[in-house]
Amino acid sequence: MAGRTTGNQQKHESSNPLQRRLIERFHDEVLRLLGIAGPSTVLDLGCGEGFVLREVADRGFNADLTGVDRSAPAIASARERVGGRATLLEGDITDFDDNVGPFDTVMMLEVLEHLEDPGAALDLIVGLGPTHVVLSVPREPFFRGLNLLRLKNVRRLGNDPEHVQNWSSRGFERFVSSHFDVVERGAAFPWTLLLLRPRAVTTG
Repeated sequence: MAGRTTGNQQKHESSNPLQRRLIERFHDEVLRLLGIAGPSTVLDLGCGEGFVLREVADRGFNADLTGVDRSAPAIASARERVGGRATLLEGDITDFDDNVGPFDTVMMLEVLEHLEDPGAALDLIVGLGPTHVVLSVPREPFFRGLNLLRLKNVRRLGNDPEHVQNWSSRGFERFVSSHFDVVERGAAFPWTLLLLRPRAVTTG
């Protein structure tokens, strides 16, 4: 796979047994939340190299899977990893044709912390009309603390150079509360992981 190794790849392909266990737990909790949502169609926004989509496909989740990412190398890597078990698209979600979708569950995992305007991303997700949304971000200050323990990003006090947003779990729930209600919280330390329902969607 050509190109530099991304932080996402380093995280998922680490040989550190603790890091691998944390990632396994993260995947387990994403699958648990998807099981609660019970979707027939799943869109992974910012799917990167397809690590989560591979887990969803490997575990026999009965849903049509689509991933989108702006990075051409990431999508190429995802196609090698996931194969034909998901539709993988290079580009921005705003460039989708009308014949793509709809999706009843949208995931955006480890993306919002990279965005200068994460609120616009929430608006975009709501505009897609899903019944459920799965979001995750690093749980601060613990995420940075673990980086410091590993002597990673020491000069930045543990903060990843690509992270422009930092949320505690409570702070992130406050942030998304303008758009969503919390259905279930995932136990995926050191991340905040939430299953959400858009406020515009009502239930009987």
